Amino acid sequence: MTGMQDIELLVSDSQWLSRGAGVQDNIPATKARRNALLRIIREYVAQKQFVPPLSIDEIKIHSEKIVKIADTQDKFRNYIAVLFNNEVWREMVALIPFDKRLLLLPKCLRNPKECQGQIDTYGLVCRHCGKCPIHNLQTEAESLGYSVLVAEGSPVVMAMIESGQIEAVIGVSCLAVLEQVFPYIDAAAVPGMAIPLLRDGCTNTSVDLDWVWDAIHITQKGSTLTLNLDKLKLEVDSWFQKETLEKISGPLKSQTEVIGYDWLAKYGKRWRPFLAAGVYRSLAGRSDKSHSPVHMALAVECFHKASLIHDDIEDHDYYRYGVKALHQEHGLEIALNVGDFLLGEGYRLISESPATTEQKARMLQVAAQGHRDLCLGQGAELCWRRDPRILSTGQILQIFRQKTAPAFDVALHFGAIFAGADNGICQTLRNYSHCLGVAYQIHDDLQDFSDTTAGNDIHSMRPTLLPALAYEMAGEDEKKLLEAYWKLLDDPDHYDPERIAAIIRTSGALEKAEEMLEIYKSQAIQSLSELKNSQLKGLLRRVMGKIFNDIESLVCCYEYKTGINTGPQQGPPAAG
Repeated sequence: MTGMQDIELLVSDSQWLSRGAGVQDNIPATKARRNALLRIIREYVAQKQFVPPLSIDEIKIHSEKIVKIADTQDKFRNYIAVLFNNEVWREMVALIPFDKRLLLLPKCLRNPKECQGQIDTYGLVCRHCGKCPIHNLQTEAESLGYSVLVAEGSPVVMAMIESGQIEAVIGVSCLAVLEQVFPYIDAAAVPGMAIPLLRDGCTNTSVDLDWVWDAIHITQKGSTLTLNLDKLKLEVDSWFQKETLEKISGPLKSQTEVIGYDWLAKYGKRWRPFLAAGVYRSLAGRSDKSHSPVHMALAVECFHKASLIHDDIEDHDYYRYGVKALHQEHGLEIALNVGDFLLGEGYRLISESPATTEQKARMLQVAAQGHRDLCLGQGAELCWRRDPRILSTGQILQIFRQKTAPAFDVALHFGAIFAGADNGICQTLRNYSHCLGVAYQIHDDLQDFSDTTAGNDIHSMRPTLLPALAYEMAGEDEKKLLEAYWKLLDDPDHYDPERIAAIIRTSGALEKAEEMLEIYKSQAIQSLSELKNSQLKGLLRRVMGKIFNDIESLVCCYEYKTGINTGPQQGPPAAG
């Protein structure tokens, strides 16, 4: 823009801003005070050199510190949290090209009495009458290459982020909405900056427009720092196509190879090979085309699929992925042999990967330890079935750590080792995988409890968390029934699964399990605080959002106030 255009825009914006009805109580009343507060926040962030994304708890802690440093009132803490998170993300947003950014404006910036625009499925279609700042902001952003939506609550926003079309968001919204949507934005680890409206409300709102202009124009020379997870997922899935598998393994000559690779390729969400590839790409950089992580990703899935074959046999499960389990389809002996074959294939793939000799040795060590831990966890469960007894929640969680966490740990470590990561990163990944594994199994128990079919854990008699929690929280009569549940194999006549399920519901066990799930998820997020690689940190945070389905559509002011599609309110607000 020319200097004259700048002046015209500022005059227009100033005239519009003067129509506002003042600033709400939890935002500093004057522009001078807001600017002074922003300077303090920028100095604080510059001194600390944060690596985004920060967790809700981290943002809360630092916002409270800034309140004290600025010697201001605590009622401004949520506003400070937004500005603080903006500055933490600023450098990363600046590295993302304009055509990978979204400008998200609220419809309430318009003057409803004079607005000539129309509202469709995606939001406001501006007629560019110039009677509100939307025209100037949208025109300038689109000229730079931005996508622009004038629809604060549009469900298309998360779809654009998840597809990789958008990698950063510059948004304008009221504090109430920012508080509401932060858990979802946090789960998506979306780089972005949010400029708070100066007062809540759905009409004739106002904003510090110079801050919006500044956020739109920030740029640095460089390339995007975020991984396109959907693109990566498609790439990983392509490695399990028949052509790719045969290229790596060679022609499948025996029935054992055919059955094994068919089982490897057909089913599953493939979180583990996805994690291995994602960690490698985050640490090595997407520009590194010298080596492909395909061998180690396939090895990780070989180990995982082998464990599932053996688990289904040991657990007497008849179905997997909605079809017959391998031992039900081909017989016990063949299934056992195919599981062993896949273990061998995993080790062969490691040996034939382009990793260095030292890296291969470390991968073998990690794989062997993971295999050992998994067998110990499964063994504890199998031995328990020979002598069913009351298990404490601590004992249940230990089984979870051994049975579920190792698979995540191996996948994460394979990617890190292949990328040449140091011991510090590997230790962080181990802490993360342990918390993630326990959270994953708690989540699985909760989902399974809602399954009314005969195949869920209450009916199939497995040592799970909910009965253990119920026993610790129930009264004496209920404890006796739960004791009978634990001793099912010795005295099946005293076992009533529907009564057990009722005790679990009324004891508070479900609520306690949900609380524990959030604790372990939080601990997994907190474990990432030591990472200095923003791309890896963001990847692991976004993966958690996907695994636990924490990423949902953003809400708008109307939805927030009426309770439509609103999620849990957690912690201070933050930028999206």
